Formats: sequence, structure tokens, C-alpha cells
Amino acid sequence: MANIGFIGLGIMGKPMAGHLIKGGHRLWLQTRSGVPDKLVALGGSVASSPEEVAHRADIIITMLPDTPDVEKVLFGDNGVVSGLHASAGGRKVIVDMSSISPLATREFAARLNALGHDYADAPVSGGDIGARDATLTIMVGASQAVFDRIQPILALMGKSVTHIGDIGAGQVCKVANQIVVSSAIEAVGEALLFASKAGVDPSKVRQALLGGFAASKALEVHGQRMIERRFEPGFRIELHHKDLNIALQSAAELGVSLPTTAAVRELFSACLAHGGATWDNSAIVKMLEKLANHEIHKYPE
Repeated sequence: MANIGFIGLGIMGKPMAGHLIKGGHRLWLQTRSGVPDKLVALGGSVASSPEEVAHRADIIITMLPDTPDVEKVLFGDNGVVSGLHASAGGRKVIVDMSSISPLATREFAARLNALGHDYADAPVSGGDIGARDATLTIMVGASQAVFDRIQPILALMGKSVTHIGDIGAGQVCKVANQIVVSSAIEAVGEALLFASKAGVDPSKVRQALLGGFAASKALEVHGQRMIERRFEPGFRIELHHKDLNIALQSAAELGVSLPTTAAVRELFSACLAHGGATWDNSAIVKMLEKLANHEIHKYPE
């Protein structure tokens, strides 16, 4: 049984923490909005701050929205670093499972390494469904020794846990994932909008495409959401927009052009401008529909 801290219990973090408790680990839980009663009933313990989490736990997991959130939790007032200073324990591991900047990740790791503790970046893909079903894809940047220590814990939350490389490599892999996923979702929206505008049942088009080379998780999950007009998250547009900003900023630093990613980012920007920050990312289709002056609709059975 490991002594684990988990900071950030939103749509993703809550079920992920639950899997760790069910896996037999001691969990110290902290989140800005209050620890859910369900996790306490399962056996989780409430910590008052990230500082207390770091003081009590040997492995500290963060699952937060953006780079500044991670920096504040780690290095801010009553943050993880304060708890590490106060702890008499041995070398601890901070595992950031958020999707944040690869450059900032390397900086955070260096600062924590200098204090005598280890760091791993382990962002995830699979959305709320993957978090709920423990089928996440987890991409890890860490030394081999740290990966070997945390792999059994990560395996309780995901079906695929891959050691990508050194610190920051997990975040680079996640950026690549978001490039592919965002483009795929946008393409599904274009395809279903095209079919609907042409007077063909988009549900049947989706069903047919799932049997061929166009089959994808985006078509399966997000295509259904588009047809049924179910745009509750899921994965919020504001977060996917943030990930594409990281992708484009990182690409600019590398001298790489990502034209499709830039176009999709602008569609997400339009969603934000229309009050869609908390829509599911499948709602990108709403901006395509505005341009076409046509809304995808579900045909009667």
C-alpha cells in the first residue's frame, strides 16, 4: 500500500483518485472546490492544503487545468514545496498528470530535483470516459527508476502506460495527441455537417464510416454527441484551446509549422467568443454550422 496524495478532483481527477483508493492505497485528497463525499466514503482522507498533502504522502499526484495552476500548487503559499520542507520523510515523487507546457515541466522538475525529490510528467488521454473506466492512455516522462516506482500506481488508472522518455517527454507526447485529436474532431464535424446539408441521415453516415478506414474514437464518441446535440463536457473547449496554444507556442519555438492545428485553434477561439468555454470539445461543430447556416439534426428512426 502506497501513501499517495491527489490534488485536483475535477471531472478527471475524481474517478482517477477513486481507482487508487479501490486499489488499496491510502489517499490524501485536496481540491479547491472541496473533496467529494463519495471519495471520503471510499476511504480517502481530506487534506487542508497542498502543503499538508506533500507532508503526509510519499507520492503526490496533481491533476490540474493549466500550467499556472500547477506552478501555484507546487510553489505557491501553502504549496507542495512547503510540505516537502516540513517533511522528515525520504525522497518523494511528484507526478503531474495535467496537460501543461513541456518547457515549464522541465523547469518545475529541476526546482524539485534541487530539493532532493523526484518528478514525473504523466499526462493522459481518454477523457472523462477513460477516467471513469480506468482505460486512460498515460504518457510518462521520467527517469527509468522513477517510472518503475510509479508504474503500478498509474496502471490502476489506465490501460496503456508508456514510458516516453526523460522529463517533459510525456507532455510532448500529449501535445502530439491533442494535435491529432483536435483535427479528428473537427474533421468529423465537417463530414457530418456535409452529409446533413446534403439531405442524408448523418447517423447512417456515421455508422457506415465506422466500418471503414475513417473509423476513429472521434467519429464514434464525438460524432454521436454532435448528432444528439449533447455538448456537456466531457473535455471542455477551454482546456482543448489551452492545449493547442501550448502546441502552437512549442511549434514556434521549434520552427515547425502546424497549419491545421492553427485553423482548429481558431474555431475553438470562436466557441469561446460565443460563450462556449465549458462546452464539450465536440461543440466545435457549432462554429462550422454557423458558417454553413445549417445545423446537424438527428433523423427519426
